[in-house]
Amino acid sequence: MGYRRWGAALVAGSMLLAACGGGDDDKAAPKATTTTTEAPTTTAAAAAVHPLTGLPGEPKQRPALILKLDNAPKARMQAGLQNADVVIEEAVEGGVTRFMVVYHSNDTDEVGPVRSARSTDILIGTALNKPLFAYSGANAVFEKQLRESTLINVGPNAKGGAYFRKSGRPAPYNLWGRFSQLYEGAQGGPPPALFEYRAEGEAAAGEPANQVNFEFRGRIVTAVEWRWDAASGTYRRKTDGKDHTDANGTPVQPKNVVVAFTEYFNTGLVDASGEPVPEGKIVGEGEAWVFTDGKVIKGKWSKPAAEQVTTYTDANGQPIKLTPGQTWLELPKPGSARIS
Repeated sequence: MGYRRWGAALVAGSMLLAACGGGDDDKAAPKATTTTTEAPTTTAAAAAVHPLTGLPGEPKQRPALILKLDNAPKARMQAGLQNADVVIEEAVEGGVTRFMVVYHSNDTDEVGPVRSARSTDILIGTALNKPLFAYSGANAVFEKQLRESTLINVGPNAKGGAYFRKSGRPAPYNLWGRFSQLYEGAQGGPPPALFEYRAEGEAAAGEPANQVNFEFRGRIVTAVEWRWDAASGTYRRKTDGKDHTDANGTPVQPKNVVVAFTEYFNTGLVDASGEPVPEGKIVGEGEAWVFTDGKVIKGKWSKPAAEQVTTYTDANGQPIKLTPGQTWLELPKPGSARIS
């Protein structure tokens, strides 16, 4: 059984009918008519899979839920990472990063720490078919952009009862969300697939690669390491030299790591500390390194418009296929990564 998008192809049988001969209807005897019917053949439907992981299962008829989680040093460790379908790491101010944590196929319990939105989020989330968007707030410019976007606001101003302050965590890194309440009353369909996946038994392309390192640099440096763990068939993450785990102690261990090198530009806004607020150039194209099954495939990413899903292709222009399971999408600047 392959982990592919579902679909069915039906080849209809044809019917051949021999026509009656012409002539005088009163005198000519009707000719014999022969009808041949070919038995229809049917190709078995591919098994249903979850769109954001490629794992087998009937997709849930609900929208995706995006949560913005902080990754500043005081924000770690985050709650709810292990149950996400996709996690996207983007640069914010001063070398700090934040996660766009995307859920659809799995539920979780509490998630946090929830932090504010950036315009980069809108460019990414627009392709997800009207996803729910949970965040702690934004400046007036970004709030206006969010209102005009297709993202559905489930932040504290819209769903205040779904949030609480987590004891033992310092402010502002203590805002937590209750997953089930964020989804209450949600309407809409599932998101499109963001990646293509290999069929069961299909070998991964690429060259062996055990580790990739990169940095998000600014006033501080966020150093990221991903190392292949052959025993578990997953990638293990270190952040600033320390193992990155969920708040419950579960290690971060996705099946795939996609590095889409991204330029950032200054929006002209500044944060509370006076740092310039960046926006990623999400629409366009750039270099991509895809790590899957202990290998790396180098190619490019392409996103012609915000509402379109990003595609990942190899040097020959063919789609890059991932291992079914959780994927982390990294958005560092070009030239910031090395493979070992």
